Amino acid sequence: MDLAKTKNRVKELRSLINYHNHRYHVMDSPEIGDNEYDMLMREIKQIETEHPELVTSESPTQRVGAAPVGTFGVVEHKEPLLSLGNVFSSDELFTWHNRTLNLLEKEEFDLVCEIKMDGLAVALTYINGILVTGATRGDGYHGEDVTQNLRTIRSIPLSVPKDAPPKFEVRGEVILSKTGFRKLNDDRAQKGLPLFANPRNAAAGSLRQLDCQITAQRPLDIYIYAMGWSEGKSMPSTHWETLEYLKSLGLKISPYNILCKSIQEAEEYHLTWEEKRDSLPFEADGVVIKANNLATQQRLGTSGHEPRWAIAYKFTPTQAITILKDIGVNVGRTGTLNPYAILAPVHVSGVTLQHAALHNADYIREKDIRIGDTVIVQRAGDVIPEIVGPISSKRTGKEREFQMPLTCPACKASIIKPEGEAMHRCINTACPAQSLERLKHFVSRGAMDVDGIGEKLCAALFDAGLINDVSDFYYLTRDQLLGLERLADRSVSNILDSIENSKDRSLHRVIFALGIQHVGAETAELLTRHFSSMKSLAAATEEKLVSIPSIGPQIAQSIIAFFEQPENKNIIERLGNAGLRLEEETIELKQLPLTGQEFVITGKFEGLTQQQAEEQIKTLGGLVGSSVTRKTTFLIVGADPGSKLDKARKLGVKLLTQEDFLHIIESVS
Repeated sequence: MDLAKTKNRVKELRSLINYHNHRYHVMDSPEIGDNEYDMLMREIKQIETEHPELVTSESPTQRVGAAPVGTFGVVEHKEPLLSLGNVFSSDELFTWHNRTLNLLEKEEFDLVCEIKMDGLAVALTYINGILVTGATRGDGYHGEDVTQNLRTIRSIPLSVPKDAPPKFEVRGEVILSKTGFRKLNDDRAQKGLPLFANPRNAAAGSLRQLDCQITAQRPLDIYIYAMGWSEGKSMPSTHWETLEYLKSLGLKISPYNILCKSIQEAEEYHLTWEEKRDSLPFEADGVVIKANNLATQQRLGTSGHEPRWAIAYKFTPTQAITILKDIGVNVGRTGTLNPYAILAPVHVSGVTLQHAALHNADYIREKDIRIGDTVIVQRAGDVIPEIVGPISSKRTGKEREFQMPLTCPACKASIIKPEGEAMHRCINTACPAQSLERLKHFVSRGAMDVDGIGEKLCAALFDAGLINDVSDFYYLTRDQLLGLERLADRSVSNILDSIENSKDRSLHRVIFALGIQHVGAETAELLTRHFSSMKSLAAATEEKLVSIPSIGPQIAQSIIAFFEQPENKNIIERLGNAGLRLEEETIELKQLPLTGQEFVITGKFEGLTQQQAEEQIKTLGGLVGSSVTRKTTFLIVGADPGSKLDKARKLGVKLLTQEDFLHIIESVS
C-alpha cells in the first residue's frame, strides 16, 4: 500500500474507532463486538508502528502510552470553576428561589435540573477540534494538569467535529459507576490491596496517578454538565440548548437532565430521584438546579465563590437501624489493633451492610457504643459504612462494654498503647498477622503492584514457608509456585512476569512498599525529593530528616529505627541484588506560593469539603499534615473541631477560620 493510501486508511480507521467508541461509551449502544473493535485497533496500531510519522495526538492509540509524569503542572482556569451553595430542605429551596426572583425584580425564569453526581469536576479545553488540556477543578482558579489521564477515558472524545468553536472549554464530572466501583474493589480485595472508601475517592485517586497506564485500568466515565467558555463561534442562548449542542459534538451528557418551568417542578424532580436514587448507575448526593437562560445567569452573577443562579439541593443521608452483634479486632501490618463492627445484616442505600469501621477504642468509648446495642448505621457519602451512634432508649441491660484485648488476637503477645497515640499495638515484631499484612502491603497496587499475587496467594506462600519477608518474592521459582494448589503453568508464568516487571517501580514506591511505620505514599514521595537513593535515606540523620517540611521527630525516628534493624538491612540488600531500582534522580521542588508551609484541617466547613481544601493547598505547593506538630504552620478550624484544636493551642500553632483560609488562597492565587 502506497503512503497516500496508507494515510487514507489511517484516517478511515480513526473515524471508525472514534465512532464505535462513541456508540459504546457515550450512547451505550454498540454496533460491533469486542473482537471486531480489537481488530480495528490492531490494524491501526500496526500501521502506526510501521509509519510513526502518521501518529498524532488525536489517534485512539494515544489514549495510553505517555511516559509517567514526575508531577502535575498547574493550569489556570480562564473562567473560574465555582463551587455551589447547598440547601437541605424544601423551605431552604424556596428561600433561594425567592431571593433570586427578587434580584431579577420578580421576573420568572426556567430551570434546568441535573442529578448531582458524586465525582471529580474537571475542565476540558479543545483547540481547533483537538483536546489539548484537561485539568482538575483545584481551587476553582488553578487546577492540576491531568490531560494524559483524562485522555484514557473513552467517553471523552480526543477530537470533535470541525464545525465546533475554534477554542472552547467544557466542564464535566469524572465518576466511577457503582458497577465499576464494585469490580475495582473486588479486584483489589482479591489481590490483598486496601479498598477504596467510595467511588469519588477512587475516581479522584485514579485521575491523580502519575502513571496514566494505571488510570487506564480504572473504569472511569464522564458526564459533561456545562460550557465553560468559547471563542470564534456564537453559542446557544440557554443552558439546555448548550447541552444539546455539546451532545451533537459527541460529548457525553446526562440522560437524567430535565427542563422545568417552575420551582415546584424542580422540587418534584428532587423528590422523585431521592426516592429512586438506588436505581441510578452512579452515586449521587442531590440535585443541581440552574437558571436556564445564560443572560439571566450573567445578570445574577456570583456571591463569593458561589453562583447566585444555581443551587445544590442535597439528598438526606440514608440511614438504617440494626443490631451490633459483636466487635472484632484485626491486626494491621504495623501492629495496630483495629476494631470493627459485626452487624446484623441491614440494607442501606442499595447495599447490604454486615460490617462497619470503629477506628479505635477511644472512638467506641466516646460514642458509648456497646455490644448488643441497637445502632443507627449510615453510609457516609452514601458509601462508607459508619455507626452514627447507639439508640440508648432501646437498651435492655444485657449490652456489654467493649474491652480491647490484653494480648494480640494473632500471636498472644502483649498489647501496649503508646502515650499520645489512639491505637493499641502488638509489640511482637514477629507476629504472623503483621508479617502477612506487610507482605500483602508490599505487593499491593499502590506499592509494588505485583499483579496476580493477592491476599489468598500471599497467605498460601506464607503458610508454605516460601516467603517470610518481602525480598523473598523475588527469589520464588517456577517449581515452588507450581507446587501450590490451583496454580496452573500459565498463571505461574504471569505471576513471575509480574514480579519481574515490578523491579522497575520508582524509588518512592519501593520506600512505601517497605511498610515503614508512619511513612505513607505521600511521605515516601516527599522523601525521594530529598534523597536520591535508598542508601542515602538509610544514612540520613534525624536532624536532616526533620529539616524536611512535614517530617517530624516521630516519622524521623521511625525511619532511623527501620534502617538500623539488621533484618531490614538484609532485606534491602536482597532487593538490590534482585534488581530493584534503589536509586532515582531527585525531583527539583517547584517554588509555589505555599511551598514550605504545612496545613492541618479539623472540623466541618460550609460549602467546602476537606478534600477540596487539601487540593487547594497542594495545588499551591503547600503540605497537608494529618496531625498537629511543632512544624505545623496553620490549623484550619471548622465547626465541631476535634482534639487537634487543643493541641494546636498548646503548641502555639496559628489558627485559621474558613474565611481566613479562603482569603489566603485568594491572595496567593
